[in-house]
Amino acid sequence: MELHKNLSLALSGAALLSLFSFAGCNTAKERAQAPQNSTPNILIINIDDMGWRDVGFMGSEYYETPNLDQLAGQGIVFTNAYAAAANCAPSRACLISGQWTPRHGIYTVGSSERGKSKDRKLIPTPNTEYLDDEFLLIPEVLKKAGYTTCHAGKWHLSDDPLEKGFDVNIGGSHAGNPGSYYPPYRNVPSLKAPSEDYYLTDLVMDKTLDFLRTVEEEPFFLYYSPYAVHTPIQPVTDLLEKYENKTASNGQGNAAYATMVENLDRQVGRLIDLLESSGKLEHTFILFTSDNGGLYPISKQWPLRAGKGAYYEGGIREPMFAVWSGKIQAGRQSDLPVTNLDFFPTILEVAGVEKPETLNLDGESLLPVLIGEGTIPDRALFWHFPVYLEGGNQETQDPIFRTRPGSAIRLGDWKLIEYFENDDLELYHLKDDIGEENNLAIANPDKRDELHQLLIDWRVKIQAPVPSTPNADYQE
Repeated sequence: MELHKNLSLALSGAALLSLFSFAGCNTAKERAQAPQNSTPNILIINIDDMGWRDVGFMGSEYYETPNLDQLAGQGIVFTNAYAAAANCAPSRACLISGQWTPRHGIYTVGSSERGKSKDRKLIPTPNTEYLDDEFLLIPEVLKKAGYTTCHAGKWHLSDDPLEKGFDVNIGGSHAGNPGSYYPPYRNVPSLKAPSEDYYLTDLVMDKTLDFLRTVEEEPFFLYYSPYAVHTPIQPVTDLLEKYENKTASNGQGNAAYATMVENLDRQVGRLIDLLESSGKLEHTFILFTSDNGGLYPISKQWPLRAGKGAYYEGGIREPMFAVWSGKIQAGRQSDLPVTNLDFFPTILEVAGVEKPETLNLDGESLLPVLIGEGTIPDRALFWHFPVYLEGGNQETQDPIFRTRPGSAIRLGDWKLIEYFENDDLELYHLKDDIGEENNLAIANPDKRDELHQLLIDWRVKIQAPVPSTPNADYQE
């Protein structure tokens, strides 16, 4: 209950801040420059590895994110928002395609045989590393509808975003991290630093603002997906002293990481300033989220359990909000369970674009919820991870793996996790046990069996692969 109290206070503060604009009132000249096209611009902000509590509007007392807090206060914040996967490549594939992981086959980064063979009891499902051309993506649909499309930052799903519906690509490739935020940017050679110490996150935003200045009459789709705040953890020097002298709070106290978070917030502030001063902000629909939970050794998401890579709440629950001037009432909060799979159908409805007949979407349009004119059907949320991911910690209760092959389902306040190695089941009531401390699988067999059957039926329906072949190298 204390968590929800703190969240409410944070959100109330953000809502109050939303009464003030980012850059003051627009001049008459600036307002006259606003696009006259009634088709809204679309902006997705998808941060890398930012955990559920890594921002002020979700209750962090260590990281400072005033621009994001203010922006969140101008719309609706979802406190039960999820990524469709617990690590970056599969989550991003789900968001941009609108489809569950078993449909596109991207389950992890690189090989599915992560960790030592002697520790893997089963032969995992082979992983797909590139998003196949058969999938119709958000930028492709919007480009066909007349949008100018831009990708900025981390792509990670193919070698070239320009082949996936984007008109402009700023630093995107198959790279999952930059290698260095200081020049030379090892994995982002397409971006050249203007000086020897120029931080990559700043440069990505410089180029993003350049793109926005070129857009005039036609609506734009901007997928702003910076490499930050993914590793390597490299401090932004002008912010470091402040955080080195700041008291840690609730598992958050890494000063170098904190500078990356605040600098990212600073770049979002620049983005919103330009949109506002050019008259574009009031015509722009904004969705903000992160691709997976925070990196556990760096930033705790307490009271959520574990972090990136795990299918406990700390690995999949994300900060999320939506803003749309004149359409979404400011200062709202929702505890409705939602997912980044909902982005694609929501964007289609917001843009007034009819869904192509061949397009299969696994999410729901959130537009009725956003504009306060309805809700979405009751539904279960599903996750499927038939592979291994090393890097365990005490909160996964696994010293080797962040997660082992398994599936998960959330329905209402209930969540079930199934692990395939030993057919283990874990059942949690999230409303009463947000930290997933009390496994109720034995105490509540009826609910356990109900959710387990729903999970099995879902896997059968979408033909999700379940690994069952023993690994001959496995050692107890």
